[in-house]
Amino acid sequence: MSNINITQNKNTVTVNGETRVVTVKTAGPAGPQGEGFDILLEHSDKVDNSVMYYNQSSGKLKLDSTTTKTTLVNGGNF
Repeated sequence: MSNINITQNKNTVTVNGETRVVTVKTAGPAGPQGEGFDILLEHSDKVDNSVMYYNQSSGKLKLDSTTTKTTLVNGGNF
């Protein structure tokens, strides 16, 4: 009689309701991927045409009313 072994990869989805961050990790041939890339998105002040940017002091990606397509075109300083 022969033995049959079944191995199943388990995937996890973690949802943090306060910041609306979804982290998905799956183990592949090279092991877990995505380690060290946990950036939060702050979007409570988003408006039409908000432009996403990274704010180093808070360590977050942001969408807000102060950085929009209009502020870049009409007063942007490149």
